[in-house]
Amino acid sequence: MRIGYTLMTEQAGPRELVEHAALAEEAGFDFEVMSDHYSPWLDEQGHAPYAWSVLGAVTQATRQVELMTYVTCPTVRYHPAVVAQKAATVQLLSGGRFTLGLGAGENLNEHVVGRGWPPVNVRHELLKEAVEIISLLFDGGYVNYSGEHFRVDSAKLWDLPEQRVPIAVAVSGNQSVRTFAPLADAMVSTEPESALCREWDVFQGGGASSRKIGQLPVCWDTDRDRAVERAHEQFRWFAGGWKVNSELPGPAGFAGATRFVRPEDVAEQIPCGPEVGPIAEAVAKFRDAGFTDLALVQIGGDHQREFLDFAKGELLPALR
Repeated sequence: MRIGYTLMTEQAGPRELVEHAALAEEAGFDFEVMSDHYSPWLDEQGHAPYAWSVLGAVTQATRQVELMTYVTCPTVRYHPAVVAQKAATVQLLSGGRFTLGLGAGENLNEHVVGRGWPPVNVRHELLKEAVEIISLLFDGGYVNYSGEHFRVDSAKLWDLPEQRVPIAVAVSGNQSVRTFAPLADAMVSTEPESALCREWDVFQGGGASSRKIGQLPVCWDTDRDRAVERAHEQFRWFAGGWKVNSELPGPAGFAGATRFVRPEDVAEQIPCGPEVGPIAEAVAKFRDAGFTDLALVQIGGDHQREFLDFAKGELLPALR
């Protein structure tokens, strides 16, 4: 299983993210993923720069490491035809190192354009049409599309990379696996569930096992109590699960929903402290479930440098 690093836009500014990307490549991570948010989950995180501008800079600050969005919602805040153009451009800038990670999105980021927030079944319909549109544009030539939710009128990607952009889609259950496995190149999930991996391979067809890309938050610090405190301050929203997290409209809602989450509750879900062992145990759950890739999130935008030093010297050698 390959180990990646998360450029979390909710907890660092654009210049810092570019710096972290270069340092993560130097530390030896196999790939880097970037979140695509309009708002942080909690006020304490304090950031939300435009991911695609930062990605453009990251392509020039790194040399070989693979890059990916984890994940972009191509349905409300963005039109899928524009997402296809952005992805093709990043693929060209990176020299073929980019994977487009897509998902159905969160109200937190998508409500800002004033179009409301549809129910989950409609969000999956929107995402399916968006993936179809993006794939057609990646094929080249002019695209016209008339769906239930989207229309495209004579769109063409004029700067189309020779190496097609792979598409990864976030899934959470059997219904989404059935819908998106036949359309995508790779699977995204934040839960180490072996059933998702098995079903993905079945519904993809072709027999070959594709990439399955997970994500794991950790809070490394030389002092465990300090790590638990920081994880609780900035990542207690994680306890809600995606069925809740996709619906709340802003940081104030997440603060209210998590006011009774205790530091010890967060510490039960997230490896905290200076030791390799708890991180390795959490990583192993994804490996055993069948994931091929796992992106680590170091909690705390001001605590990336020391984590990357730890990853280079201790964590990555131990995991490998």
